[in-house]
Amino acid sequence: MSHRAEPAIDVQGLTKRFGDFVAVDDLDLSVARGEVFGFLGPNGSGKSTTIRTFLDQIRPTAGSVRIFGLDSTRDSLEVRARVGYVPGDLALYPRLTGRQVLDYFARLRGGVDQRYLDELVTRLGAELDKKISECSTGNRQKIGLVQAFMHRPDLLVLDEPSSGLDPLVQQELHALIGEARDEGRTVFLSTHTLSVVERVADRVGIIRHGRLTAVETIQELRRKAIRRLEMEFAEAPPAELFTPLDGVRDVRVERSRVEVDFDGSINPILAAAMSHELLDLHTADADLEEIFLAYYEDDQPEQDAVAEQRRATADGGEAGRSRGRHAR
Repeated sequence: MSHRAEPAIDVQGLTKRFGDFVAVDDLDLSVARGEVFGFLGPNGSGKSTTIRTFLDQIRPTAGSVRIFGLDSTRDSLEVRARVGYVPGDLALYPRLTGRQVLDYFARLRGGVDQRYLDELVTRLGAELDKKISECSTGNRQKIGLVQAFMHRPDLLVLDEPSSGLDPLVQQELHALIGEARDEGRTVFLSTHTLSVVERVADRVGIIRHGRLTAVETIQELRRKAIRRLEMEFAEAPPAELFTPLDGVRDVRVERSRVEVDFDGSINPILAAAMSHELLDLHTADADLEEIFLAYYEDDQPEQDAVAEQRRATADGGEAGRSRGRHAR
């Protein structure tokens, strides 16, 4: 494999166990250079545990992670030099001001472009003169984002980066992510906020119970989406007119208005509808949230709830052990 073709992130058989509990299970993943990759899953699905193995904050039970061809464990210092990271449980030095925190991280990096740092502070609206302990959650997040972007890293690893940010600052963050991609840098964006990946990601990986259940482009997800046909009749037809048809997922009838959720061909639905006096119709694509939830359908919701709780406990315990490491 040539250096140019080598992925930014290459994960093979990654597994992480906490005792007899499997937090990440045999995960394979490749993220291309210059790509914005969205890593989607609810809290407790294994997202943060996966990221911590990328950065050698925890060691995998099995499998390997390579960042730009470097082994994430053996070459961890070199990997971290090329990464900007915002952890999901961001912890900064509480007695320092925001400015002192950024100066400290800039020195650790061997110096950064001060003009670019100042630009980031302005664009994100970060307040730097208060002690971290006196800052709002949103302002601490802004400082965390500045320290991740300020050295223009080859790889940005952002774990729930929109946490605590108001909508205008979120838009600025989306712009910064887009600029990083335009410069050929890679962004690994872990979140449970669907609107973020919908706006900025090239591809999306969906993780469920520690297993990667799908890797798709946004366009591919939408092509697989359940669509909705909304129809207005002179008189409401019976729901049984549509429920037996292939591809029909749900039918709702309210007076003369009928909504049909379906995948596949629309033709059988239209043919059935034309047997009654149809006044109006239009279709709507499902939004990304509905698509995402379709990947989380389960016949055993109680078992899912237990599994999510156990995973959250495992992630939380590891978060406590790694909290003292702070953002790097």
